[in-house]
Amino acid sequence: MASVLVVEDDQFVRSALIRHLTEAAHTVRSVGTALEALREVAQVGFDVVILDLGLPDLDGAEALKMLRGLTDVPVIIATARDDESEIVRLLNAGADDYLVKPFSVEHLSARMAAVLRRSRSHEADRVLRVGGLQIDVLRRQADLDGTPLDLTRREFDLLSFLAARPGVVVARRELLSEVWQQSYGDDQTIDVHLSWLRRKLGETAARPRYLHTLRGVGVKLEPPR
Repeated sequence: MASVLVVEDDQFVRSALIRHLTEAAHTVRSVGTALEALREVAQVGFDVVILDLGLPDLDGAEALKMLRGLTDVPVIIATARDDESEIVRLLNAGADDYLVKPFSVEHLSARMAAVLRRSRSHEADRVLRVGGLQIDVLRRQADLDGTPLDLTRREFDLLSFLAARPGVVVARRELLSEVWQQSYGDDQTIDVHLSWLRRKLGETAARPRYLHTLRGVGVKLEPPR
């Protein structure tokens, strides 16, 4: 069964969802605000998030955008809004499915099952392995030789981006664009994060194991030789 986060401020709807999902043998946590949801997702690995749009602190569309900055966990929007352009916009913004209230528990179960099948069909793709490194992209967890690595969000993004391209030299400009979402920036930002990552991987720039810098070219990650 799945680990589910329910983000819903209506206590009646929230209780009904918790009851149904628990009866279906899912593990359920629930929150009533967007900020609580972001905190939960940052700390706990969920299989799916059910997200209401009418939250008291942030609009659900903004919450979805912020969630996508943290994780690729599947998100099902559950809301009373039924405007087609809004649905299309949210699906394009990263939602995996969209349910308009009121809906039956059977309908929710079917949509959850479909989303989870799609997610789990890519299980092999989401877990990256390079030497003793294992990176679960969806759960945002990384281990080195079986020991969990305590990484910041940006360190994880940088490591997973390089691990998805083992042995490939990645230009600094590409790192700024893809990891930092910037078209330009200071190379020192990359150097600082690489230094922090090296420390956590038990290596140094002078004695690299996984992370190798090619001066004037870029950075690559490869298993130790």
